[in-house]
Amino acid sequence: MFPQRRMRRARSRPIQPLLNETNITKNDLVAPLFVDETAKTPQPIMAMPGQFRYPVHEIASVCQELWTIGVRAVLLFGIPEHKDPDGTSAYDPDGIVQQAVRIIKSALPGMVVITDVCACEYTTHGHCGIVGPSRCGEMDLLNDESLELMDRIAVSHAEAGADIIAPSCMLDGMVSSLRNALDAEGYEKVLIMSYSTKFASALYGPFREAADSGYSFGDRSTYQLNPANGREAYLESRMDMDEGADILMVKPAGFYLDILADIATLGLPVAAYQVSGEYSMIKAAAANGWIREKETVFESLTCIKRAGADLIITYFAADVCRWLDEK
Repeated sequence: MFPQRRMRRARSRPIQPLLNETNITKNDLVAPLFVDETAKTPQPIMAMPGQFRYPVHEIASVCQELWTIGVRAVLLFGIPEHKDPDGTSAYDPDGIVQQAVRIIKSALPGMVVITDVCACEYTTHGHCGIVGPSRCGEMDLLNDESLELMDRIAVSHAEAGADIIAPSCMLDGMVSSLRNALDAEGYEKVLIMSYSTKFASALYGPFREAADSGYSFGDRSTYQLNPANGREAYLESRMDMDEGADILMVKPAGFYLDILADIATLGLPVAAYQVSGEYSMIKAAAANGWIREKETVFESLTCIKRAGADLIITYFAADVCRWLDEK
């Protein structure tokens, strides 16, 4: 009466990896690092178990360990000693990120050093640039004034030796402004990895503790993307591509695989940022015995890569390299 279903043949474990359409490799991974100007020893980040704020004098040894296990790229975030409304420490030639870049490139010339270009860690108000009264009279991020600040930050990072600068503030005209500023100073070869599709997500909470970048008023929904808007997200990345971005980024990663797949069709390399909230959720569930950490991490990263990511920025980078060695 019913057609007989063909039984699936059992797949033997020894050959299963040969049949994988998608595999995670060490070359896929970028490790985010927090460098703290006031720290004397590594400071544990309570909301992100296993992650630390590192003192600048230890950053070379941290990167050496990453290099030894196979990580070839790092993304730097700085926590400065001094903050002010204009984020002046962000472009100080002797600022925390600038120091860290020089130290890493001196110790490990082959390590690809990416720097976050933003002001939220450096301003007393915690927003991503210069703030002031908007047209409606409320305090908000001022786009053009903030572009000038980002240009100064990016050039200072390039002068220190950064290979890639990663603007994360979602300003209008950001990529073209940065490209012009870098080229004018002779840094044509410094790449721009734009946070081109960065959502106003609820998943950034642990990062704000890690980077001391919480905001003192309002929120960032006026300059980051509405999670409900897929077409707008695609257009934002398309605009950054047209302005000269070398790499596009989707942030967060795991909740936005549909967006990631769409943006991968644009043809540029795409990075996906598995953000602090994604990391901490996996860590918390694993600590409670609800999931198996290693299997969950590999599944999450495989899905991100399958959706179209060429690079995956993840706090699990070191763990994944060690797990790959175990295999």
